[in-house]
Amino acid sequence: MSKIRIASLQMNVLQDKYDNIEQLAEILASGKTDGADIISLGEMWCCPYQTDLFPVYAEPEQQGDAWLAMSTLARKHNVYIVGGSIPESDSEGHTYNTCYVFDRQGNQIGKHRKVHLFDIYAHGEQVFKESDTLTGGDSFTTFDTEWCKMAVNICFDIRFPESSRLPALAGARVIFNPASFNMTTGPAHWELGFRQRAIENQIYMVGTADAQDPSVGYVSYGHSIITDPWGNVVMQMDEKPGVEVTEIDLDYIDTIRAKLPLMSARRTDVYELKGVE
Repeated sequence: MSKIRIASLQMNVLQDKYDNIEQLAEILASGKTDGADIISLGEMWCCPYQTDLFPVYAEPEQQGDAWLAMSTLARKHNVYIVGGSIPESDSEGHTYNTCYVFDRQGNQIGKHRKVHLFDIYAHGEQVFKESDTLTGGDSFTTFDTEWCKMAVNICFDIRFPESSRLPALAGARVIFNPASFNMTTGPAHWELGFRQRAIENQIYMVGTADAQDPSVGYVSYGHSIITDPWGNVVMQMDEKPGVEVTEIDLDYIDTIRAKLPLMSARRTDVYELKGVE
């Protein structure tokens, strides 16, 4: 069983958490995701992308309504859900940008806290500092499925090669990277980044974004995407809300690795900085 059908849900993020949860439930009930094995959501799909709101919307693991909704919907529709990300609160008062993963029975089988926080100062043109309210994670995440091992990164993580290479070395053959690139970085680097990570690790990369909404403070680029082990774009949406179901073939990974043995040709004996002070 090498083929998997992934439903990318590019949703408009509404101001009210419960409206977003209802929107998710309605999409899954509409028939638009019928036949999909995995539902993939966007970064902060239930919370406006504003640093000051992350702690307000945050909920403890396994206790909040967004977590419960994803677990319930996974079980109801017999699908895996890679839950994009939602704000998570812990007992010590920290807030994380967290992706939960659920199996077909609604069990949580994975959890990734965004490792690299998005703090930018673009020559005064754009300032965004996630670290004002978020705490970064300290590990990379893989999870097991009925097909293979998979992994999750979140948004800015994709810019750091280690975030994809380490899960790939651990056996991940599909990496989900829910993200909200903005209207500057999106046109410049969105497609390029997903193709690059897919090529160098010879895996599938799945990037699910929130839809573009010019009326909000932080505008997501949209353009949810899936790239294959050869670096081809096998699916890319536009900026509008929508659902796309895409079939990927895991056997293609082995075909590409046999033709171009990047992973097996690695020279770990020389991958060390020498003579650098």
